[in-house]
Parts: sequence; C-alpha cells; structure tokens
Amino acid sequence: MITWQWQTFDELGPHSLYAVLALRQRVFVLEQQCLYADLDGHDQGAMHLLGWHKDDGNGQPQLAAYLRVLAPGAKYVEMSLGRVLTAPEARTMGAGKLLLLEGIARAVRLHQGHAIRIGAQQYLERFYQSFGFVTVSAPYDEDGIQHIDMLRAAEAV
Repeated sequence: MITWQWQTFDELGPHSLYAVLALRQRVFVLEQQCLYADLDGHDQGAMHLLGWHKDDGNGQPQLAAYLRVLAPGAKYVEMSLGRVLTAPEARTMGAGKLLLLEGIARAVRLHQGHAIRIGAQQYLERFYQSFGFVTVSAPYDEDGIQHIDMLRAAEAV
C-alpha cells in the first residue's frame, strides 16, 4: 500500500525533500546515466506528490514514487507534470500507475479547466496514452534521451 503526501515545497521538510532529491538523482542521473541540471528553479513553486511504501525490512517508509505539478504558465501555457518517477524496487507493484492516477486527480482539482502537458521519455508513450495523453510533438533529444511532448485535454468542470 502507498501512502500519499501532497505538499508545497515549504511544507516538505528536510527529510522528505532529501528523499525526493536522492530518488531523483538515483533514477535520472545514476540509473539513466544522464547528466543534467535537476535543480531547475521550479521546485519552489510546485506541488509535490510523494508516494511512501512501508518497507518490510526495517519498518521505515521508503519513497516509492514521486512527481511534481507546475501551475499553468510556470513552464508551459498548460499545467504540467514533471520529474515523474518510481523507485526501481517499486516498479513491479504498480506504483507508476497509482502515481499517475493520483497525480492527475490532484492536478485537475488544483487547476480546474486546464490541460496537462508533459515532456515524456518516448519509450513511455503508450504508458502515458493509457491516461489520456496525446503526442503533440516529434521526438526530440533532451539530455541524450528521446522525449516527446504530450497533452491531456482539460476535463469539463
């Protein structure tokens, strides 16, 4: 079971923030072997969704999934989801699907009437399509990884 934490940057606290940055580094920099500027100045204005899973080994919750939501106009005209990731050990338990379902629901409540844009890694195109995202760009290279822009239409209010 995953327990969700939905907070602003200032509400995260040092332990949660450290867990987020450590997992982002582990997945995006080390696992994907991608050197890029993760600290891009958008975290402070974002809402952060953290999915915690109770680890059977030591009883301490471990960060299993994470994404951030940026308001319309912060990065794109639309609101956006970014830094979407699951810990390697959580991928077989469906954490990615749960993360997207939870993240989309919270983003839509927060920014009613707005579409959602993502810059997705191209190999995940079908995954995001299953959540209503449509590809709106040709593939492009971002930090050595093929990406595509995808858009999910605004829900009727």
